[in-house]
Amino acid sequence: MKRRDVLKSAVAGAAALAAPRIVQAADAKTINFMPQADLASLDPVWTTADITRNFSLAVYDTLYGYDSGFNVQPQMVEGHVTENDGKQWDLTLRDGLAFHDGTPVLAKDCVATIQRFAKRDPFGGALMARTDEISAPSDKVIRFKLNKPFALLPNALAQVYCAIMPERLAKTDAMQQVSEAMGSGPFKFIASERIPGQRAVYEKNAKYVPRKDGKPSFNAGPKIVYVDRVVWNYIPDPATASAALTQKEIDWWEQPTIDLIPQLQRDQDLTLAVKDRTGEIGCLRFNHLFPPFDNAAIRRVVVAAMDQKEIMEAVAGADPSLIKTDVGIFVPGTPMASTLGVEITRGPKDYNKLKQDLIAAGYKGEKVVILAASTFPTIWAEAQVASDTLKKIGMNTDFQALEWGTVVARRASQEPIDKGGWNVFYTYLGGFGNISPAPAIPIQSSGVKGSWFGWPTDPKMEELRHAWFDAPDVAAQKKICEQMQAEFWQSPPYAPLGMYFQPTAFHNYLQDVRDGWPQFYGVKKNA
Repeated sequence: MKRRDVLKSAVAGAAALAAPRIVQAADAKTINFMPQADLASLDPVWTTADITRNFSLAVYDTLYGYDSGFNVQPQMVEGHVTENDGKQWDLTLRDGLAFHDGTPVLAKDCVATIQRFAKRDPFGGALMARTDEISAPSDKVIRFKLNKPFALLPNALAQVYCAIMPERLAKTDAMQQVSEAMGSGPFKFIASERIPGQRAVYEKNAKYVPRKDGKPSFNAGPKIVYVDRVVWNYIPDPATASAALTQKEIDWWEQPTIDLIPQLQRDQDLTLAVKDRTGEIGCLRFNHLFPPFDNAAIRRVVVAAMDQKEIMEAVAGADPSLIKTDVGIFVPGTPMASTLGVEITRGPKDYNKLKQDLIAAGYKGEKVVILAASTFPTIWAEAQVASDTLKKIGMNTDFQALEWGTVVARRASQEPIDKGGWNVFYTYLGGFGNISPAPAIPIQSSGVKGSWFGWPTDPKMEELRHAWFDAPDVAAQKKICEQMQAEFWQSPPYAPLGMYFQPTAFHNYLQDVRDGWPQFYGVKKNA
């Protein structure tokens, strides 16, 4: 399948959905933002969808934050002290913290949040495996009693998904979504203005107390809000989104389609820039619970069939400088990345041989149910090319074109295929998990009790992952990561499809747009 054909079908599929009517973005106190997808879930623990991560950055706050150098800084905590050779940590909350309903943020809220977060997040799980007790000895102190020193404790609590919420909500089962969005962050979510499939609205939290020290960087430092409202208007048709941007109906388009970037770059009123340096790794995620992908040999054949260059050209071929191939677990060139085994991801491919390999691996013609997000152009592009490859190697595919929110909901199902289950979904892996094993959810392999959607079970990978946390230095960490990549190719939890760096586009009158993921504190609108 050719790149242009994929992109045309992406636009055509998206255009089939009605575009919302956008109000002219003239108000200097309102940022009109076009997100990458509709906001399908309000729970940053229940889902890892980037759209919910961005929502969480606005509505919630975290105990620690990451600066642009990926260094950890105190955020909700004033600081911490350690005792007993690093096995006791006392974290003290800073003054002025309150939830959006006016109730104060207490240490018991943080304890309940951490416990719930750790049940779904690998970094949080590693912390709790080293924790004998977590308690709130006072309203302002969170106490960890560890069974061994763990210097990465602040890093774990700096994860965006460790979003502090009231104890009454944090007591929700980690496998169920919370019933409301109640944070203590710089913006309030206005549920009454929510239009599913189209619109989400945030207002400035006038009672938010920013940190007084440090400087704004990524999601660390003082979070000072200069606007009154942020309105997310989701437009599924890229051509309509592009027109809305150039006509100033929206101020900021999170992820312009790559084919439209040359056109947008000619508009001198716009800034186009790559703000997220962790990139986006394409992912064909297997469901390990049912045939055929409960068989590692079959998964290996699928991984070997994928040509990363071909797939990424379908996604970002209009600007090849944005593409990276030879991608294993981590972003090439970052400290933990390895080149071990990446040659398997290169083309050209001998599909006749791969058909034979698939049969030899034990494939018996089982139907493969594929969830593909037609409303997400970059996912739609990779899904069409990769699914075409599955057909070429002889798989019996049931390709289902769905809205992204539907994919997010259905991928959580552990039902068998004949009861609405699935075998494959497509997504992108981004964020800190692309550069370190600590938060890398897709490689966690502890089965249905702790793994991400797809639920792989691989004791060797888990052993290596836990060993990484206890490695004495960077050299030892790198060696373990190489072993992890070797195991990855033997028992792949997903197929890496290459990667690209996604530019964002905004009008020049938006000042101080931060590096990293979309954040609206610190941004000034001088329209």
